[in-house]
Amino acid sequence: MIAAFFSSIPSPEVSFIQLGPIRVHFYALFILTGIVLAIVLADYRLKARGAKGGLALDVALWTVPVAIIGARIFHVLTHSGDYFYPGADLTAVFRVWEGGIAIYGGLLGGAVGAWIGTKQAGLKFWAFADAVAPGILLAQAIGRWGNYFNQELFGLPTTLPWGLEIDSWNPAFPSGLPPETLFHPTFLYESVWSLLGVALLLLVDRKFELRNGKMFASYLIFYSIGRIWTENLRIDPSDVIFGLRTNVWSALLGIGIGAAIFYWQSRQQQGQEASVYRDDALESRSN
Repeated sequence: MIAAFFSSIPSPEVSFIQLGPIRVHFYALFILTGIVLAIVLADYRLKARGAKGGLALDVALWTVPVAIIGARIFHVLTHSGDYFYPGADLTAVFRVWEGGIAIYGGLLGGAVGAWIGTKQAGLKFWAFADAVAPGILLAQAIGRWGNYFNQELFGLPTTLPWGLEIDSWNPAFPSGLPPETLFHPTFLYESVWSLLGVALLLLVDRKFELRNGKMFASYLIFYSIGRIWTENLRIDPSDVIFGLRTNVWSALLGIGIGAAIFYWQSRQQQGQEASVYRDDALESRSN
């Protein structure tokens, strides 16, 4: 009995709780929890560098909505076959709570929102990006557990003792496989990788004080390396370009962009960042 317990990871029987007329999906709860903790961590890191408290939340009010929109658009475009086919229910495009947001689309949208938000708050864009980078990884580590409750985005079949059980009647269960088939828990791999990244980035930052975008660049490189591995394990439908899943291409691009940011900022910005505030904001504060 004990051996059977440790032979696989059971999937949860529920994916939501019903509070009267309101259905609360665990997917959404994990995403929101990750966002809140990312904001808290970013605010702590900004205050440690001389900013007043609450600025991370001010920027997040711009960043989070645009990031979610970008993440959903990116997911739909890279999984077009799931949403656009004869007789498809096009309202599914907007049902984010059912799952389906792309991290790289969220980063693109979040960058636009952060650019607007930091300008409004008087912060330097790269100062905020560096402050929030470990928090993004933390949010990703927590958010992946929403995939677990949705029984989605799992990997190839496996006989490893931590194989993930998936209900055979789940639409995502591959046809033709025995009901007892176990799958790689890619949600868990990515969650653990992200948590390791949080610890590593904070440790490296404490020793080398990565500034001027270099912390965010390090995040992009670290996360993307792990994403290539987990993405190649996944069997959920995805558009394929030149033999690679679109998110593998996104991860490769993420590594390239991260390396370019690190190199460029190292050459352009010598020494430590004097302040997290924009120069025009510092002038207005001193007047």
